[in-house]
Amino acid sequence: MSQIINKRSEILFLYDIENANPNGDPINENRPRFDTESSTVLVTDVRLKRSIRDYWYEYKGFNGKNGTDVFVRETKYSEGDKEYIKDGKRRAKDFNEQVDEILKTCVDIRVFGGVIPLSNASITRIGPVQFQMGRSLNKTEIIEEQGTGAFAASSGKTQSTFRTEYKVPYAVIGFNGIINEKSAQYSLMTNDDKELLKEGIWEGTKALISRSKFGQTPLMLLVIDYNEPFYIGSLRQRLKLETGEMNEMQVRNVNDYRIDVTELLNELKANKEKIDSIEFRADSRLQLVYNGQLISKISKDEL
Repeated sequence: MSQIINKRSEILFLYDIENANPNGDPINENRPRFDTESSTVLVTDVRLKRSIRDYWYEYKGFNGKNGTDVFVRETKYSEGDKEYIKDGKRRAKDFNEQVDEILKTCVDIRVFGGVIPLSNASITRIGPVQFQMGRSLNKTEIIEEQGTGAFAASSGKTQSTFRTEYKVPYAVIGFNGIINEKSAQYSLMTNDDKELLKEGIWEGTKALISRSKFGQTPLMLLVIDYNEPFYIGSLRQRLKLETGEMNEMQVRNVNDYRIDVTELLNELKANKEKIDSIEFRADSRLQLVYNGQLISKISKDEL
């Protein structure tokens, strides 16, 4: 059996999205979440976690049939001739309300934690993996598109319905994350679970091919393992998107900019002795710059 995680890790993840809605706000006409002061796009940690969970369920087959499951997903039950969506209590009953069984079976609870509602109480597990809200590195704007539907609003109408969609032209979105080895002792997150997490971050983002999300592409994943209970923090904030003479509002694809990682790498160098290992993955088109020079990777050997 894989060992329970015993080292602190820090995560930096970048992906881009083109002419789509990275994270609609249901109480604001499903417009992209947006910081008007900085003209940047916001994406909740819940959106990222959902992409990972969906990947585990749809592509890894974690559906409860092979001893591995995803607890937080839509499941249904039937009463009479009708079908209903289960609430949390009914979902817990799928595991006979046995928390140990849920932790053993459900990778998302081991990784992200969650509230497990039981008949007489609720049990909370703090997840080892936590993400801050994602934010775009570039300034952008919300564009509005009008279209027509295929059907009329009701019988007897001579015109089809109109629809409005809200998108951003292009955004490079960055997430900071942490894996807390202390919490892993309680949620039982293993090193195998960590590998599934990294796979889910990258491939889950790529696999999200809904109408509003098609166009998302993972750009960079940096995972830093520390040899002591320490982390640098604010990795995304140490990046700088460079567009040369182009206004960043005009950026439309990965070839329009470079990512300056000078501040990030200098901080990694300053804390080199606390770093056990660095794992790096990037899209081949992404241009990274350190002290004005293009670099191809980030590794501990080169710190």
